[in-house]
Amino acid sequence: MNFNQRVWKLTKRVPKGKVSTYKEIARKLGTKAYRAVGNALNKNPYSPEVPCHRVVKSDGCVGGFARGTRKKVEMLKSEGIKIKNNKIIDFRKKLYKF
Repeated sequence: MNFNQRVWKLTKRVPKGKVSTYKEIARKLGTKAYRAVGNALNKNPYSPEVPCHRVVKSDGCVGGFARGTRKKVEMLKSEGIKIKNNKIIDFRKKLYKF
């Protein structure tokens, strides 16, 4: 299994109503290649089965999305995540750790 596939496999475990971070996924994979995680998610051909919209920045900011930040916010809100100024409210409570 290559790096991208490993990222997608982990991302698939993030449940609806929760988020994880690029850093958390990298940590679980035993690397500090946070940008590589973001690049893998940007190339995700399995969305929404692999819910890359549930991966955000370590500071709780929504971050980028291949379909646009507005769409990412919309998808997260539809799953019960509250967001203000592109930042997740109660981020620590919503954070999924592997």
